[in-house]
Amino acid sequence: MNVAFIGGGNMARAMLGGMGASGLQTDAVRVLEPDADRRVELTHDFGVTAHEKAGEWLYDAAVVVLAVKPQQMREAVAAVRDWLGPALVVSIAAGVRATTLARWLGHERIVRAMPNTPALIRAGITAAIARPGVTVEQHAAADLILRSVGEVLWLDDESMLDPVTAISGSGPAYVFYFIEALQEAALELGFTPEQARQLAVQTFVGAAQLASKSPEAIATLRERVTSKGGTTAAALARFDAGSVRQAIVAGARAASARATEMGEELDAGGDPPRRARR
Repeated sequence: MNVAFIGGGNMARAMLGGMGASGLQTDAVRVLEPDADRRVELTHDFGVTAHEKAGEWLYDAAVVVLAVKPQQMREAVAAVRDWLGPALVVSIAAGVRATTLARWLGHERIVRAMPNTPALIRAGITAAIARPGVTVEQHAAADLILRSVGEVLWLDDESMLDPVTAISGSGPAYVFYFIEALQEAALELGFTPEQARQLAVQTFVGAAQLASKSPEAIATLRERVTSKGGTTAAALARFDAGSVRQAIVAGARAASARATEMGEELDAGGDPPRRARR
């Protein structure tokens, strides 16, 4: 399967690594990356062919992955649009609507996906939607690529991708935030920085693995750690007094609203300019 990546940043690297680890041949992959040093690194690390500019080499791609930041998407589409054949286009940019991309590209062969940063260690979760023009074969190809960096959740309603961005897309930052706080508490209680990090991080790793493998409700797992009148109950009482749960929910709502705003801003910004091929 010939795959082209537009952009060679961290998420593209994660997907290239995942594709290689899952047995997909990355020597058939090409990457459009303007930065010369990054092109060298991509070729060295993954054996891909890296290009500075779009060109006829894009015609052979069966799947084109748009792996650029949302603010760069309009320029990226303008650079590659006239070089694309009948390829499936997979976008992993937050906030850029598939309906907007369909208008910019002039076709419906689009999958919009929202991965998260644990994809860097192939432990991510990606939510995705497919536009009506995506064939069964193209859907399977997109699933194969996205699944190389973690689990995939296919949705029917694109409007749900803004909440996905708020929960799993931004979610790792919330987890890191809590780990930072737990680490800070450990320091105040007398542990060394190394000990504090180990205690905080491994607690999250173990708890997450337990939640993942247990069929029981998350609330039940929490209750089993919480003895009446005990240490955990004292901590949770302070969290409740500080409205920690409500603050987390409000934060996720704010992230979802911002994702919607970004989509509206990008859609209202106008279509990419047409560029001459040569």
